[in-house]
Amino acid sequence: MASFSGAPPGNPAAGEKIFKTKCAQCHTVDKGAGHKQNMAVIWEENTLYDYLLNPKKYIPGTKMVFPGLKKPQERADLIAYLKNATA
Repeated sequence: MASFSGAPPGNPAAGEKIFKTKCAQCHTVDKGAGHKQNMAVIWEENTLYDYLLNPKKYIPGTKMVFPGLKKPQERADLIAYLKNATA
């Protein structure tokens, strides 16, 4: 698995663009919006970084068609945006 500790510094502005083009169709950062799935995963930087690399491998059986983000910079940018947007 990838390691967030070795990830490049994230750019929240770039992460926002990634979120809008790859995530916002199904997900939101709005406070109190809830989740469509109740997964027993504690989402933090490390788990999200691993998940974003290969969602189908991280959560077998997921119906989400998102293939993941292979570039470490894109994963770091998206995580930086999510941290700012949900703070």
